[in-house]
Amino acid sequence: MRLSVIEGGLFYTQGRDGTEPVRPEDVEAEAARRMREGKVNEWRVREFVTGHPMPPDVKYLELQITFASRAICKLSPIPADFADDLYWPTCWRE
Repeated sequence: MRLSVIEGGLFYTQGRDGTEPVRPEDVEAEAARRMREGKVNEWRVREFVTGHPMPPDVKYLELQITFASRAICKLSPIPADFADDLYWPTCWRE
């Protein structure tokens, strides 16, 4: 799958066409994206500022994403569809 992304007026194409291998940096970038979506960093800052611990479900999500990222990076070769939700944890929050 190929995605077109526009950032700051620059147009570029990113994706995997099967010719270039997936790098661990790609997996780490996907993990960071999932952390941003789960607002893990916001909770970590809030914990630092207020001294109140982050909710257990957010902490657990952070641990799961970190574990999944490390496990995927150890695969040889890293699957081209590493960004599929199949490989990553989900968070069921109310």
